[in-house]
Amino acid sequence: MGATEHGLPVTGGRETASEVWRLSRGYRLRLAAVGLLGIVSTGVDLIPPVAIGFLVDRVQTGTADLGTVLTVTAVMALSALLGAAGTAVTIVLATRVYHTILATLRERLVGRAMTLPQHRVERAGTGDLISRSSDDVTAVADAAPAVIPVLTVTAFTIVVSLGGLAALDWPYAAAFAVVLPVYALAMRWYLRTGPRVYRAERAAMSARAQQLLESQRGYATVLGFGLADQRHRAVMTNSWSVAVQALRARTVQSMLNARLNLGECLSLAAVLVVGFVLIDHGASTVGGATTAMLLVLRLLGPVNQLLFVIDTLQSALASLSRMIGVVTIPAADAADASTTPSDLATAVRLREVAFRYGDGPPVLDDIGLDIPAGQHLAVVGPSGAGKTTLAAVIAGVHRPDAGTVTRPRRTAVITQEVHVFAGTLRDNLTLAAPDATDRDLRAALDTTGAADLLDQLADALDTVVGAGGHPLTEAQAQQLALARLLLADPELAILDEATAEAGSAHAEQLDRASEAVLAGRTGIVIAHRLSQAATCDRIVVMDAGRVIETGTHDELIAAGGTYARLWAVWQAGQHTSTIR
Repeated sequence: MGATEHGLPVTGGRETASEVWRLSRGYRLRLAAVGLLGIVSTGVDLIPPVAIGFLVDRVQTGTADLGTVLTVTAVMALSALLGAAGTAVTIVLATRVYHTILATLRERLVGRAMTLPQHRVERAGTGDLISRSSDDVTAVADAAPAVIPVLTVTAFTIVVSLGGLAALDWPYAAAFAVVLPVYALAMRWYLRTGPRVYRAERAAMSARAQQLLESQRGYATVLGFGLADQRHRAVMTNSWSVAVQALRARTVQSMLNARLNLGECLSLAAVLVVGFVLIDHGASTVGGATTAMLLVLRLLGPVNQLLFVIDTLQSALASLSRMIGVVTIPAADAADASTTPSDLATAVRLREVAFRYGDGPPVLDDIGLDIPAGQHLAVVGPSGAGKTTLAAVIAGVHRPDAGTVTRPRRTAVITQEVHVFAGTLRDNLTLAAPDATDRDLRAALDTTGAADLLDQLADALDTVVGAGGHPLTEAQAQQLALARLLLADPELAILDEATAEAGSAHAEQLDRASEAVLAGRTGIVIAHRLSQAATCDRIVVMDAGRVIETGTHDELIAAGGTYARLWAVWQAGQHTSTIR
């Protein structure tokens, strides 16, 4: 399994084939039936060339009459009808199996993607994962109309037609076989060139998707810092990269087409020359040569289609290998499994934890921490102290570069950037608890102080919110997130400035909601306001990625250290706000 340095893995040909074979389990009998039906259908399609050759010989000898013509016509019409019907049924059956297997693969892709640890997705780039679950799925699905008829019909046509040529007169088959190296060389060239070009095209699409996603997600930052032109140039640069790679892919297609045309000309010329020689020596008839030419003409189309569709097939396989690369990520990597400490009295335990982003400076350095079960811990410190990173490491979003982290299996995190999904209010809440009743949902909203939200919505829980629906304020969105957490009922709840709503009008209400949510469970609060920290059982003060103080609010105030100074500044700020 290959991968870029930081990207998600891409499987090789053998691994892709093995996974597709596993996915076909339960459909193999149906696939065998498709193959048998395809061979029979193409066998029936050999009747018209043979019938025309027979008619030519009868005409040449003067023994053909109206009955002969009518009989040959009827046989050709019947064989064409049966062959078309068999081909249609073959394609329909093959398409159903194809899309069923693709649907299974898509479900597994989404299921595995949802269990990937966030640190791995962020390192690879969210655009990569989105591209695999959208562009690549579309590429594989769109390949069906071109690939299925070829693989289920033309491959059989080639085999059966070659057998018919050999049965008619082996020199005709030999003449066609002599030209096959031209097709083999074309295929060899294409297999060396095509996959690399298509992988580059897909990688460029992933990079473009990443740029677009970052620009959309960071819209406010882009506007705030005047980065619109810079982001526009970045998107345009990646878009042009996609265009360049697409042009390279289309050039490869044109070069393949030229090689196929050469093979077609040589094939016709070889069979014509052999037919002339055989007829001249009395070893074949004009009817036989006619049949051979019709069989070769019948072969040229499928041969060209089979080789040229490899262009589409290679593009689809490049996408398929990227999809399967995600599906086959080992379960140990897909789920950053947490374990419950053997000492049930301790919910979270950190030992000598260190972390840095990429090659940057250490963000966490030698962190050691124990959080007893049921305790509420506040983490405070100046901006850049490592508070959010510590929360992410404890939650499993990031893996520590050194040290160990132990936490409960059922851990939930709420950050300041909460998301309202497009859908009903009920759908947004039941994401956390699919089996929750309406009574449970209303109770969760009531506990988080959002009960009055239902009175504002025309259809109560059935009101569509989020994009295209009823807009929620930032405070309401945070209350919704807290209600989700309450319904999920985790053992450990981490609130990373989850109540640091833009305006302060609802601050007290949100603080009460967070206290209600944390009741009865272990909680970690990355405190935006020191009033939140003061209500917690214990406070950890961080600076420059290290824990510099720990204790209760009263203990830290009495110590007169960093926390005491932060508290004094906080109090002064609150006093100033009150005077104003």
